[in-house]
Amino acid sequence: MSFLPSDSSLPNPSMKTPRRSVLSRHETVLLIILAVEWWFFSAGGRNFNTLDNNFDIIRHSVEIGLLALAMTAVILTGGIDLSVGSLLGLCAVLFGALWRDARLPIGWAAALTLLAGVLAGGFNALLIAGLRLPPLIVTLATFSLFRGLAEAITHGMDTYTHFPETFQFLGQERWAGLPAQFPIFLVFTAGIWVLIHRTTFGRSFRAIGFSAEGARYAGIPVERRLAMVYVLAGLTAALAAIIYTARLGQAKADAGTGYELFAITAVVLGGTSIFGGSGSVVGTLLGVTAIAVLNNGLVHMRQPREVAGMLTGLLLLIALSGSVLLKRLATLRQRWQSFPKPTPRISTL
Repeated sequence: MSFLPSDSSLPNPSMKTPRRSVLSRHETVLLIILAVEWWFFSAGGRNFNTLDNNFDIIRHSVEIGLLALAMTAVILTGGIDLSVGSLLGLCAVLFGALWRDARLPIGWAAALTLLAGVLAGGFNALLIAGLRLPPLIVTLATFSLFRGLAEAITHGMDTYTHFPETFQFLGQERWAGLPAQFPIFLVFTAGIWVLIHRTTFGRSFRAIGFSAEGARYAGIPVERRLAMVYVLAGLTAALAAIIYTARLGQAKADAGTGYELFAITAVVLGGTSIFGGSGSVVGTLLGVTAIAVLNNGLVHMRQPREVAGMLTGLLLLIALSGSVLLKRLATLRQRWQSFPKPTPRISTL
């Protein structure tokens, strides 16, 4: 008897679902929001609708985009990772320390930083998948742990700077007419999309988020799948830290502060259920774009950073509330459809 999951036990992307109205699709609603944002900031912000500014939006959204894509896989399983922003800061200062203090070549420093991200993600995975502790509590604890380690390495003051120009090219220059880090983001996006939408392995994330016990009964190795998504989140945070350092030309302990909020907001705003089980990479990308345009547009309208933080928090509350309301409406509709329908009485003369 085989305990391996069969394709019949997992959601089949080729199965036909009832067609929805174009305007009812979540992605279409996000596109409308983006169009409104673009029109508003183009009308009120100086030099917003320019090619250079478009590249600037891309350049500043790559790190959050990477974190959001990895967070999509985490949230699909019904989990959460609040530590990715702090881990980005820790990996950034580790990278700086390996290059400047340990005098390692940039390539070796980057490789060891990626390894550190994998180990940090594995630590989360051990506690969540191995000991079955709640992801919210575990990642809230490692959120403080990783930031504290970053502060300890830099003593709260040290900043790593003067990186080689060849390395800073990755974050500050253009390649083939596009921001140099954008091809990396495209390759990573394609990989995550294939994983989540085109593989049995990735489709199991939805099954786990919908019902972990049901997934176990279907033969899915739930703990191994959960461990994989948190390790992936750690690796992605390390990659984002390297790109972040190249973009700013410096690494310090507060790098990535608040990025976990932006990543979660982008994922939920993109239509991924915070309870797990449903979501899409395309929706996440639209959510990342909406947040990036919002932050950039507010800068061009000379609004303080606090306004961007408040509006991002407001977007998260709206997205979470909408997710809950949609789930309750779906439950009510299922109950309504399950009621027995009255049969018409035929009168006989």
